[in-house]
Amino acid sequence: MAETEIISNSENNDQFFEGVEKLIEIWFTPEKNADLRKITRQQWDNVLKIVGCEIISFTQSDQVDAYVLSESSMFVSRRRWILKTCGRTTPLRCVRAVLALATDAGHARVHNVFYSRREFARPHAQRTPHDNFDSEVELLDSFFGDGRAYIMGPEKDCWYLYTLLPLEGTVDALEKEQHGGSAWEGEPDQTIEILMSDLDPDVMDIFTRAASATAAEATKVSGIDKLIPGMVIDDYLFDPCGYSMNGVAKHGVYMTIHITPEAACSYVSFESNAPVRSYDALLSRVLRTFRPGRFVVTVFASGSAPAAAAPAPAAPPDYGARDAQNCRFAGYSLHYALYAKFPS
Repeated sequence: MAETEIISNSENNDQFFEGVEKLIEIWFTPEKNADLRKITRQQWDNVLKIVGCEIISFTQSDQVDAYVLSESSMFVSRRRWILKTCGRTTPLRCVRAVLALATDAGHARVHNVFYSRREFARPHAQRTPHDNFDSEVELLDSFFGDGRAYIMGPEKDCWYLYTLLPLEGTVDALEKEQHGGSAWEGEPDQTIEILMSDLDPDVMDIFTRAASATAAEATKVSGIDKLIPGMVIDDYLFDPCGYSMNGVAKHGVYMTIHITPEAACSYVSFESNAPVRSYDALLSRVLRTFRPGRFVVTVFASGSAPAAAAPAPAAPPDYGARDAQNCRFAGYSLHYALYAKFPS
């Protein structure tokens, strides 16, 4: 979202910025007195230099520290680290440094890993290893051993996932012995991510300095402040355009939104771990707010989470499903769907 990235990525003199994010989430095994929040701001600054971004703003709740970055966001809780970065950043290059810092903070063992992203608009413009999924998987395996890689959806709109979780029915005897059957289970965990493209131009105009004097104004005019009530919002409006926000609430609940409003590459991502049984109402509010032409929605839920027993999010009005898949991993369910708006 930084202006320098827009200029350096421009081709044919168009204003292009890669809004699609790379999302890495690492859960560590609980250890007495271990806490990732012991890691200092200076240590995080050094980590993010490897990635190619920096901290802009900070807020926190009782259980999570939330950082707005020059390219998206980072969340740190007692045993979970989330980094979500866009543009030409290289988040996987910092994983080794994060694992070392986690060890110093008392977390010596990784419990699980999730790395995911949608297909880039311009994949060949990415820096290694993010220029192709095979390279990303190879690097992740060098850190975590033999993970699992999945690709869902059609080629140009596909969604990539890497995790240590095996699909149900594929856990062999060795894995059962190593993980004790229920070892993948932990505290209730669920996340919805909505990745939107071809956004309504009138909505995108809100997230420019020409239309909004402040980030708070853009947040209120767009209705972002009403998506999940009770959030403490930390927002930022870039110059000349672009928007990022983190919201935090009690019990470790968060949401984050990132907006690339340029007409040639409009993109919005929404993510939250709000512990509701069904995400239908939230999905509907997000779509009414941003009015995308196309979007991918994913819902992850562990077996003990409220959303675990819920059906896949309902097909929204005015949209048709281009692809949908439901998967059951050891301890988690995943709903994935790609939607496109019906022609008017």
